Amino acid sequence: MPTTHRSYASYVAVGDSFTEGMCDDLLPDGHYRGWADRVASTLAADAPADGFRYANLAVRGKLIGQIHDEQLAAATAMGAELVTLAGGLNDVLRPGCDIDRVERLLGHCAAELGATGATVVLFTSTDPTRRLAGSARLLPTILRLKAFVQELGQQDGFAVVDLFSAPCFDDRRLWAEDRLHLSPEGHRRVAEGVLEALGRPAAFDWRAPLPPAAPRGRTERLRSDARWLGTHLGPWIGRRLTGRSSGDGRPAKRPELAPYR
Repeated sequence: MPTTHRSYASYVAVGDSFTEGMCDDLLPDGHYRGWADRVASTLAADAPADGFRYANLAVRGKLIGQIHDEQLAAATAMGAELVTLAGGLNDVLRPGCDIDRVERLLGHCAAELGATGATVVLFTSTDPTRRLAGSARLLPTILRLKAFVQELGQQDGFAVVDLFSAPCFDDRRLWAEDRLHLSPEGHRRVAEGVLEALGRPAAFDWRAPLPPAAPRGRTERLRSDARWLGTHLGPWIGRRLTGRSSGDGRPAKRPELAPYR
């Protein structure tokens, strides 16, 4: 794990909706900002004089096989000094997840990216059982993937942002209305976790709980649940049943390793 602050001249982000930045603030071009853009902004501020380059290949809805097949070759060819890699959770959320295959493909992605000489940052999932009813069935697979990621992170040049052990992510205010993607505050905290993993001095304690929220009444909770079922859960189930994805046909928001400020 990096233990001292260093500058990076280039960064490529690989993954799914988590890394694309779903449900963060919208940028003028219509894309979500996301924690990876936030990391890029901070790194660009102290990059070498010849500039900082950034690519974000992540696309919402992608399974680990798609990340492996559609993003890995491009990411390794870019030769960036820093890579973040997050994937596999979309597989875990689906019934019948082949966790052996997820680990094999994620491990191959990590190995290929590490072989370029880049610093590689990985992530553990948050713990959904502390905030989502009915998610307990996922926990054994999530724990296995967590252990696998942490083992990968023991290699030289690798670091892990452990979101699972940060109970602040139990707070609904760190999540968007769909309950699957981070809110702007959630993205801000993940970005700080990445920067901390890279050895930068902490700007704030990203694991700290938010101030207590005002309690919600029963009527408000029921309305929120009904809105979530109709607006988010129903369409998500529909896509699973028909084999569609929210990322079908969608290009990466930053497909080239280009100057960024």
